[in-house]
Amino acid sequence: MSQKTVRLTMAQALVRFMVAQKVEIDGEVLPIFGGVFAIFGHGNVAGLGEALFGVREQLPTFRGQNEQGMGNAAAAFAKASFRRRFMACTSSIGPGALNMVTSAAVAHVNRLPMLLLPGDVFANRRPDPVLQQGEDFGDGTMTVNDCFKPVSRYFDRIARPEQIMAALNRAMQVLTDPAECGPVTLSLCQDVQAEAYDYPTRFFEEKVWRQRRIMPDAEEFADAARVLMQAKRPVIIAGGGVLYSGASAALGRFAQSHGIPVLETQAGKSALSHDHAMNMGSVGVTGTSAANQLAEDADVVLAVGTRLQDFTTGSWALFKNEALKIIGLNTQIFDAAKHRALPLIADAQVGLDALNTAMMGWEAETDWTNKARDGKADWLHEADKAMAPGNAELPSDAQVIGAVLRTREDSVLVCAAGGLPGELHKALAGQETGQLSHGVWFFDHGL
Repeated sequence: MSQKTVRLTMAQALVRFMVAQKVEIDGEVLPIFGGVFAIFGHGNVAGLGEALFGVREQLPTFRGQNEQGMGNAAAAFAKASFRRRFMACTSSIGPGALNMVTSAAVAHVNRLPMLLLPGDVFANRRPDPVLQQGEDFGDGTMTVNDCFKPVSRYFDRIARPEQIMAALNRAMQVLTDPAECGPVTLSLCQDVQAEAYDYPTRFFEEKVWRQRRIMPDAEEFADAARVLMQAKRPVIIAGGGVLYSGASAALGRFAQSHGIPVLETQAGKSALSHDHAMNMGSVGVTGTSAANQLAEDADVVLAVGTRLQDFTTGSWALFKNEALKIIGLNTQIFDAAKHRALPLIADAQVGLDALNTAMMGWEAETDWTNKARDGKADWLHEADKAMAPGNAELPSDAQVIGAVLRTREDSVLVCAAGGLPGELHKALAGQETGQLSHGVWFFDHGL
């Protein structure tokens, strides 16, 4: 029996496929693509621009003012959506495309999904060179879009219309995978965007993606549980993976049941409610005194969903215990096995709930838990003093943050580089119960 087909341009096939991709979140099925950020020019206007106009009701297009701004907004959308949904960005060729490379690097470092669709040169090479084409004197296949390769989890150049089918299937696997998640770049030759092909209709059937929850290996799990139950001074470092897994409740149950203090990375901020007794706040270079004092003495660190970057570890000068053992609970072995850690490859929620059951009845030593609670009380007292109104002509960063917290009980802060990220990492968690709805996104240095 012959397969049913529909004749479309490659660009039309691309956007029709994107419309068909859905995601189930808490029982609700939503479009997995929130839309497309676009700046049009030669390279994408005649092909992808026309195709996006045809699906504007199902897949909205948002005009960008700068390609890097589009990419940064796409990264923010993915992070705010806890990686369940994401955006696409399209640009013309040359400098327009290169403006998105920095954004791709930010998303790559932070394991954030986005689909980048830069225009590229003509595959047939007849109008060669085109305006803004980067010409390599020794490689005729090289274009500026090759700069995306080091900062993309998956890269492909579409030089024939039928290639988009395999490329899109691979792209979606990467964008939705908890371990491989990151930016995907499909470099679209501008003539191929407008070339027609008879695509199988089943390629455009609706696909509902669901979060993959990886189960732990039995032996890795047994080793992790054994090391934790032998610990005298354990701590948990909670990273962004806790939020992406939706594991906050599981983390709270585990920490409370076993009296283990929780230290938050910048990506893991708000992984645990600030008023939770075991939440010691930020850790590392921008950490609270409560968290860092515990980290110095810890004999076991359960690192959950964190890549253990230098701000978190103080460039590995923070941990003073020579007998320190690390357990890396992560979906990605690259992160789980860092610094000779015992890897526990698993979804954060699944792993924490399983450990909670296996360790039932075990608790950290009372002196350790009491030290954590006393340290948190001392830190909150000092933080309140630092953020209180003062008479100085020029207020400190902490005082400015305090004023914002007192006037805006439900707000989102966005910051970049400098000293302010550190102050926010510490001080935003330094308020008393009732100031728990604040969020902060960090956009620089891969924080």
